[in-house]
Amino acid sequence: MRGTTVGIVRTGVANTASVAAAFKRLGCDWTFVETASEVKRAELLVLPGVGSFGAGMEALRAQGLTSALRDRIAGGLPTLAICLGLQLLCASSEESPGVHGLGEISGEVRKLGVEGVRLPQFGWNWVEADPIAPTLLSGYAYYANSYGLFETPTGWAFATTDYSGTFIAALEKGPVLACQFHPELSGAYGSSLLERWLERAKGALSC
Repeated sequence: MRGTTVGIVRTGVANTASVAAAFKRLGCDWTFVETASEVKRAELLVLPGVGSFGAGMEALRAQGLTSALRDRIAGGLPTLAICLGLQLLCASSEESPGVHGLGEISGEVRKLGVEGVRLPQFGWNWVEADPIAPTLLSGYAYYANSYGLFETPTGWAFATTDYSGTFIAALEKGPVLACQFHPELSGAYGSSLLERWLERAKGALSC
């Protein structure tokens, strides 16, 4: 989508190169976002993340980004959270007891699976989208996670997946989209999802 610039939050706990490459393939410009003022000013913002919940929240706090991110999500500004990024929007995670998340999605992130199931899961898994979700569609997406959100928060459209139990694959509310999977690594399915998010986000900005 030419003429569009996407801000990518750089915290040191994400593979920003693959995210940037995915948007570049769609014709978007991109820039790194590292300060609270940049979080607030960005028309389109991506919060990627890999690694542990505690390390991710520490990185956001160290850069002074937590309040700005909360305000952005609460205000319904166009934002895409990926993998750990989705988890950081939640209230807490059993991965890091005592660490508070951003709290814009209610619920605790919990460990996947049952005894004997390989974690983390690396690979493709089916996304089953709620028919009323405006942006999410069903299809296969790429995951790399050991933890997930199991309850659907009130007010969010959703998609689910199954890996020794059903958990949240993605959530959306207006132009805010949060994916447990990696759309930037999910081939044609992920690319089309990013395109739909960009269209929805640009529509929200023009209102």
